[in-house]
Amino acid sequence: MTGDQDTGGTLNSLYATQGGVTSVFSTKAGDYAASRPDYPAALFDALGAICPPTAGGRVVDIGSGTGLLTRGLLKMGYQVAAIEPNAEMRRASDILLGGIDGYSSADGCAESIPLEAASVDLITAAQAFHWFEIERARAEFLRVLKPHGQVALIWNDRAMEDPLHGALDTVFGEFGGSKRAALVIREDRSSVPRFFGSAEPREFCWPHAHQLNEDGLLSLVFSRSYMPGREGDDGRRIVDRVRQVFARFAVDGKVRVRYRTVAFVGRPAAG
Repeated sequence: MTGDQDTGGTLNSLYATQGGVTSVFSTKAGDYAASRPDYPAALFDALGAICPPTAGGRVVDIGSGTGLLTRGLLKMGYQVAAIEPNAEMRRASDILLGGIDGYSSADGCAESIPLEAASVDLITAAQAFHWFEIERARAEFLRVLKPHGQVALIWNDRAMEDPLHGALDTVFGEFGGSKRAALVIREDRSSVPRFFGSAEPREFCWPHAHQLNEDGLLSLVFSRSYMPGREGDDGRRIVDRVRQVFARFAVDGKVRVRYRTVAFVGRPAAG
């Protein structure tokens, strides 16, 4: 697909039988919270330099999930509205962060942000851009941003030169099917320039990693939107395969999972 057809709508259509983006992670929130990596301090330093936390400053975290990025933004002193379409993911974030000053959450998405116009200093979206319908999302971001507000699109990319990721990719390829194939296409960043238009965002990249025990690695695998659940024959086969991967790469009862954190920060051009 090319042009405007190559949007998050393609992915959403593949998950239509599961309720679309609003439901796909409903059974995966626990695995997601237990296994997905946080974000490095260097990312927050960069965001703070570009958009310093100020009294009354407001950040919107789109596709906030279980609150992994939101938590780091709150620690910086931002007022953060976590916008997440999946009720179970949002509930996990509320449990984690609900007692922290400056935190709020709401049902919404990139194309429909439940906030007033010109009210936001910074919009973040971590591991979420591939779900966007780009033209609608850009227009909605520009609606809620203040005149000098910025957008940060963020990813934790797996460091694919690491043999652990190669072994996991074999499992993903075997069981992920057409949904994984569509997601891989959408994760190539080719739509980032189209989102920003004539504006050129600043690009950042930092190494990052975390450690997981066997249960954590299983959760990491099952947290993927395209992977079957643990129940059923496929789920049992996946568990066996991941345990074999863990045994191959574990040191002192843990595997080190390596990433590169990538961020594009700027203000999309209008139109």
